Amino acid sequence: MAKVAFIGLGVMGFPMAGHLKTKGGHDVTVYNRTAAKADKWVARFGGKAAATPAEAARDADFVFTCVGNDDDLRSVTIGKDGALSGMKSGAILIDNTTASAEVARELAEAAAAKGCGFIDAPVSGGQAGAENGVLTVMCGGDQATFDKAKPVIDAFARMVGLMGPAGAGQLTKMVNQICIAGLVQGLAEGIHFGKKAGLDIEKVIEVISKGAAGSWQMENRHQTMNEGKYEFGFAVDWMRKDLDIVLSEARRNGAALPVTALVDQFYGEVQKLGGNRWDTSSLLARLEKK
Repeated sequence: MAKVAFIGLGVMGFPMAGHLKTKGGHDVTVYNRTAAKADKWVARFGGKAAATPAEAARDADFVFTCVGNDDDLRSVTIGKDGALSGMKSGAILIDNTTASAEVARELAEAAAAKGCGFIDAPVSGGQAGAENGVLTVMCGGDQATFDKAKPVIDAFARMVGLMGPAGAGQLTKMVNQICIAGLVQGLAEGIHFGKKAGLDIEKVIEVISKGAAGSWQMENRHQTMNEGKYEFGFAVDWMRKDLDIVLSEARRNGAALPVTALVDQFYGEVQKLGGNRWDTSSLLARLEKK
């Protein structure tokens, strides 16, 4: 059992922190900007709530963060009353936010200056993966720090991998989002075409999902897409945030991402349809409006 702090109790962080308490058996203190959510977490799982990130991190062996973006992350780590100001030497900061590789490297340096370790550890698997404790976690950092952190991260994960130095976890998550963007657009176009051709979409998917076209997206989203339901996971607003990070990094490293850039524009059209909170499979809604 370790002393753990968890900062950020959104749709992902809330259940992830819960697994650290129930499955991991750790002593968990939580912080959330909206205190009522922290109180709700404590009522459900036990543990304690803190008034600031620094207070949550005090005496903790591991401090997790899972917030919205780079600015939010800086605020709860190196800002006023940020987690690093409360962390003891030798503690490890583990960031599960999907953020830039740049901020990951920045936090690695800030942690090192405090005598602390750092792992950037963005996750994939969505809200269902978080609730079921089966997330994929892509980590950046040094081997020794990773080896200490992995047994704790395992409480909410089915796959945890060290991808390279600080920032490599975030870069791997960018690859993940690039692949998802293309897959969802392809699936949306396939379903759209099948409908226009008068095919039974369920029968089509039953056959092609067992072949080379099969994917997690096809297995888990085709039915709700076919029914025009888009309330099952990662929101368009968040996907656009992630793709902005991807495209910014691509401009820095010279990668050519024509499909990703196009799909990002398509998600912008979905937002104009009022689909900000629809899940990412809502690319089909854009096609069906034409």
